[in-house]
Amino acid sequence: MKGTRVCPGCGRGHLASVNDIVSEFGGYVFAERGERCDVCGEEFPFEEEVQRTIEGARRMGVWPEPLKLYRKLSKSGRSLVLRIPSDLEKQMHLDQHTKVAIAKAGNRIVVEIEKTEKN
Repeated sequence: MKGTRVCPGCGRGHLASVNDIVSEFGGYVFAERGERCDVCGEEFPFEEEVQRTIEGARRMGVWPEPLKLYRKLSKSGRSLVLRIPSDLEKQMHLDQHTKVAIAKAGNRIVVEIEKTEKN
């Protein structure tokens, strides 16, 4: 296979151009162009394709931002309250009328915005 690159993953296969590399974010599927190893199947999307996917996912609000906040819970009546910082409130367009779903996933609490006609 003259003119093809050797796979940097396995070192045995050769990379072939493909246009069906799939990335998934928030339930949305993105197809990217790149190269795939004919032996190990490792995929290497082109950098400009990755950037295009990231930009699209950000526009759609499904790109996971690198964010981990630490907060103390407060007590209100017989319930616990989790305060959301104002910068996150603005970024996600939240207000006191926003409905959320709360789920337990192992030792994590997951809060998701419920889809309505407004959002």
